[in-house]
Amino acid sequence: MASSDALLPISAREEDPLLSDGSRSDPNAETHGRRRPVKGLLAVSFGLFFIAFYVALIATHDGSRSNDVKIESDGTATTVSRAHLAGVSEKSNDQLWKLSGDRNTVAFSWNNSMLSWQRTAFHFQPEQNWMNGPLFYKGWYHFFYQYNPNAAVWGDIVWGHAVSKDLIHWVHLPLAMVADQWYDANGVWTGSATFLEDGSIVMLYTGSTDKSVQVQNLAYPEDLNDPLLLKWVKFPGNPVLVPPPGILPKDFRDPTTAWKTSAGKWRITIGSKINRTGISLVYDTTDFKTYEKLETLLHKVPNTGMWECVDFYPVSKTLVKGLDTSVNGPDVKHIVKASMDDTRIDHYAIGTYFDSNGTWTPDDPTIDVGISTSLRYDYGKFYASKTFYDQNKGRRILWGWIGESDSESADVQKGWSSLQGIPRTVVLDTKTGKNLVQWPVEEVKSLRLSSKKFDMEVGPGSLVHIDVGSAAQLDIEAEFEIKKESLDKILGDASAAAEAEEFSCQKSGGSTVRGALGPFGFSVLAHESLSEQTPVYFYVAKGKDSKLITFFCTDSSRSSFANDVVKPIYGSSVPVLKGEKLTMRILVDHSIVEAFGQGGRTCITSRVYPTKAIYGAAKLFLFNNAIDATITASFKVWQMNSAFIHPYSEEAVRALSRT
Repeated sequence: MASSDALLPISAREEDPLLSDGSRSDPNAETHGRRRPVKGLLAVSFGLFFIAFYVALIATHDGSRSNDVKIESDGTATTVSRAHLAGVSEKSNDQLWKLSGDRNTVAFSWNNSMLSWQRTAFHFQPEQNWMNGPLFYKGWYHFFYQYNPNAAVWGDIVWGHAVSKDLIHWVHLPLAMVADQWYDANGVWTGSATFLEDGSIVMLYTGSTDKSVQVQNLAYPEDLNDPLLLKWVKFPGNPVLVPPPGILPKDFRDPTTAWKTSAGKWRITIGSKINRTGISLVYDTTDFKTYEKLETLLHKVPNTGMWECVDFYPVSKTLVKGLDTSVNGPDVKHIVKASMDDTRIDHYAIGTYFDSNGTWTPDDPTIDVGISTSLRYDYGKFYASKTFYDQNKGRRILWGWIGESDSESADVQKGWSSLQGIPRTVVLDTKTGKNLVQWPVEEVKSLRLSSKKFDMEVGPGSLVHIDVGSAAQLDIEAEFEIKKESLDKILGDASAAAEAEEFSCQKSGGSTVRGALGPFGFSVLAHESLSEQTPVYFYVAKGKDSKLITFFCTDSSRSSFANDVVKPIYGSSVPVLKGEKLTMRILVDHSIVEAFGQGGRTCITSRVYPTKAIYGAAKLFLFNNAIDATITASFKVWQMNSAFIHPYSEEAVRALSRT
């Protein structure tokens, strides 16, 4: 059976008060954070993930320019990053200013204390420079990731390698593969691992050739008796696949884990595009060296652009468990997910797979992959994700690459860029049948330290400081209920305006804009003055049919004084079934906030860079900014320990193996 081992790209000044208007209650306050020691990374597993870095290269680590110059029609000169020239996505200051709306923004004056605080305590990230990758083998989770050993920006991509016993504590291993052949001279990019019936492993990966053509290559472990898989061998007949006719040389990348067909062949899909139509090509093979291209596509969606990091896997309609990639049958649906190169968003859809011709059809074409109404894994900063089947525990695990939202110059100054989100289990929501449910892997609970439990009633316009001590590393689980009389008042008032159709997290002003039934939730990484804060909240709105629609949002617009940081408001509606309370979980780890609404039906990841709400000044607040609603809140807050993440040494591996 195929084991999905996916490969992801991983790749102060004086206070300028941003205090809320005194006439309203500001839901966001700031909490003091605690600093933990920087750890190394370890990752070994049945599934291998590669995390590709899709960030634009602006300057090398020593500050020298490494971009080409393009002369525009008006005579002005602009730089073109190596990432763009190679045909992959980029992070550039131009892109940052496009998002922030101000091209002339002057870089913020970061100091070392601020930048040091941003490094996370229990998320996987490189020891230094730019990163982006798991697989389970002989008791170890393995994580392979795209990594730039020379700079904290995109470029010079090789494969980093780390191992773990539990997906939380990691040890970095020596580089798994470097760009040393003509077929990967410009980078060892995203790939996926497949377990064969005899227990051996094959790895397909995208290489960028010496001519910047994207090709697919084969590699395999040198020694299957080595549980750490330290050495990898590239197939001497590489490349095994080149762009087919009609596909441009830079539009052919990211092979999936293979699955078995009913005819006994192995099948893979690869992302591409034809003009503006995003597509997933399909190939069959028996030996991973020679391939037959199917005439049909797995799927295509017009006007979605290049599909990166395509993922394809089965989910059970009846059981809350993961499935091996080759499983099919009447109780199975299939997920197609693609990372949209144009928008930097991961979209997925649920549908039916037809083994006979290698095609897939969405259950609901109105929310097909990549269109504006389609489903997302995460409504925040989350890209180039990949799942793998963890045969060790019978679960499917999702990893996502979390890029930076600051400037590239800040990345160079601090010496690292990007990280991995906490691994998530992913299953079909058997209650709705229309969406996936994601949840942090159970192993993250091993980091929980002391906890405090709270039960309180919070009236309209209230703000409550939650005394939990240091608030930079937290795990928060909460339930909310709107008092029945508040609901009855709104639903029974025919004159109360319906606002659900007009409301959106992104465009409705954030957590300070008050409605009848929201917003309410927590402000994390908040300063006591509320001048910096990141609210995570629910907003309940009345629809035209008098039904209530619930939104789950994260507002980073006041998360930092820094002016060269993108600070969006993220979120979406979240399904709430009859009789369910509103629930959220929040993982806070310095510069990353991961929020899970209604058991993981809607997820939001944010990168935040406070300048004052750091170390002991980071605080936690509960707020209710609704005009008419009183809420009851029952929640528990845990302090979180730091993960064991260490550089490679035999002693570090031995220490990890004893856990």
